[in-house]
Amino acid sequence: SEGRGTALGSDPAGFLLTNHHVIENGGEITVAFADGKQYVAKVVGSDKRTDVAVLKVEASNLAALPLGDSDEILVGDWVVAIGNPFGLDHTVSAGILSAKGRTSDDVKGLDPTGYFNFLQTDASINPGNSGGPLLNIKGEVVGINAAIRANANSIGFAIPINMVKQLIPLLLRDGKIRRSAIGVIVADIKPDQAQRLGVASTRGAWVKAVQGSGPAEVAGIEVDDVIIGFEGSVVADPNALRWYASIFGVGRTATLRVARGAKVFDVKVTLGELPEKDL
Repeated sequence: SEGRGTALGSDPAGFLLTNHHVIENGGEITVAFADGKQYVAKVVGSDKRTDVAVLKVEASNLAALPLGDSDEILVGDWVVAIGNPFGLDHTVSAGILSAKGRTSDDVKGLDPTGYFNFLQTDASINPGNSGGPLLNIKGEVVGINAAIRANANSIGFAIPINMVKQLIPLLLRDGKIRRSAIGVIVADIKPDQAQRLGVASTRGAWVKAVQGSGPAEVAGIEVDDVIIGFEGSVVADPNALRWYASIFGVGRTATLRVARGAKVFDVKVTLGELPEKDL
């Protein structure tokens, strides 16, 4: 795409996945294929907060990479990264999965309003790899490469494909992500705070503040509650809750599991819209 990166993969209808930052500067986007053919691409949908974009080219019978399961891949598994680092087309590098679940708490300097849950690998990912696929040994896409640190040594990051799978239908439908919210400010639980709150674990999202007349307050959630579940999924930390709530859907009703001291109960919350300025 204008020499800045490479699209991840396509399907027979001509849709391609890449990074938002690869295409965000506008202008004509050209997609080049290995057989030498080039096509002008249209941006179907894009989201800065997750750095994901969907493109469309008017071409048929395109080869498609199968999407894998990024929850299934384990630390230590072999992975392969493909991209155009420093303009070197179709470069392949190999390594292992070094870690999972890297967030802005781990990778400093990221946009605090973004949504991050990176796979970390020691496969070489350099400027130009952005938007390219991270593959498992079956040739399935498990992530979209994101070159975050230009001078990193054996540290590369990729957006998990399971996260991307949740975004694709929203981007195809709306062209952007219309995010939902439950109307709380949450934080991690420190060990001394767990004792004060009377909860048995530091897992979950501690409710620091509740938006007045917001969805959570209407549902009866209070300051010092700990949210430990969202629609049957475990809320391990505030980042998990923030992600679940953001893509659940404005106007939909979710069941939250809440710990209030030793008491654990379910609360139904009808989510509102996250204001654009809070994204």
